[in-house]
Amino acid sequence: MPAEFLPGNRLTLLENGVEFFPALIGAIDAARRDVHLESYLFENDDTGRSVAGALIAAARRGVKVRLLVDGFGAPAFSRTLMPALADAGVMAVVYRPETSRFRLRRHRLRRLHRKLAVIDGQIAFVGGINIIDDHDAGERLPRYDYAVRIEGPLLVPIERAVRRLWEIVSWVSHKRRFRDERSAATAPPLRGGEQEAAFLVRDNIRHRRDIEDVYLAAIANARTSILIANAYFLPGRRFRRALTDAARRGVAVTILLQGRIEYRLLHYATQALYGQLLGAGIRVFEYRRSFLHAKVAVIDAHWATVGSSNIDPFSLLLAREANVVVRDAQFAGQLRESLEQALRVGGEELALHSWRQLPWFVSALRWASYNLIRLAIGVAGYRRQDA
Repeated sequence: MPAEFLPGNRLTLLENGVEFFPALIGAIDAARRDVHLESYLFENDDTGRSVAGALIAAARRGVKVRLLVDGFGAPAFSRTLMPALADAGVMAVVYRPETSRFRLRRHRLRRLHRKLAVIDGQIAFVGGINIIDDHDAGERLPRYDYAVRIEGPLLVPIERAVRRLWEIVSWVSHKRRFRDERSAATAPPLRGGEQEAAFLVRDNIRHRRDIEDVYLAAIANARTSILIANAYFLPGRRFRRALTDAARRGVAVTILLQGRIEYRLLHYATQALYGQLLGAGIRVFEYRRSFLHAKVAVIDAHWATVGSSNIDPFSLLLAREANVVVRDAQFAGQLRESLEQALRVGGEELALHSWRQLPWFVSALRWASYNLIRLAIGVAGYRRQDA
């Protein structure tokens, strides 16, 4: 389905939790009618308790608060933060609760990976930042990630998406409908600014390839530069071919990837692709200053995306994801400047000759990891010809 770009928005780029969490909590504190929040992770740490406290305070002053978290990403949520939220009147639901983390089930990998918030139908947040301390595991520097604060007509499809999923999951969880039809007197989102943007979701019904397709179209139309920063990067053949074709026609293609090992299997599987990418003239950097969790891209001087979707099989084939795509030179320039700063201070460029000199057993480990990922996708029922 083609992206529907809407004009008249005001978009504010938020870098890391230091900018995102105060903006989110401030919007919740100012809420007067309703708050919808979705997150893959919702930890019982200082950040999680701060956000939960804002939701509790909003519910106690009469705001309708609906919270949706993922059962795999937030396995402890039901016994830690959820009771206090429920006591205050927050309607919290767990998406696909986990009964056993060691039991292999066909649909287990279909997770809620979106990070969305809508406040009073007038302010939204879309991005990749979970509700978790920025400095998790004692890290000196924060996770590197982004979100966007949105005002304007783009609120309509964003709010429609969160309300629709809330109705579906609450029906499955409680066997009752929680419809909240808007009053006819409710004001539509105001025209916030002059920026043009589209909201895209990925699900397993009507929007299976929307995010991937908009990426591929933008890459195919690129004329000067492509800059991608992605935490988990394991694209299928179509995506890799689009990038290598762009590089071969003279587009400067740069990819910033996770340099620290967080999930070994994904880390080594991604590295299996480095030789092909580097051989096509694509510059590959690993970000090693802190953990990279960004899911963003800038193409040419005017196209940008920020969201929850990685470029890997789990995001592009299995999980529920959400991205905002922007056609605006000012926004794209701001994101590019931020990413170029990350390349300078935290990125280490990989050299093709060094990569080709790795011992055979190191290469074998990486390709074994790659094939294990493909096997996992096959078990989940989503093996594709371009994987």
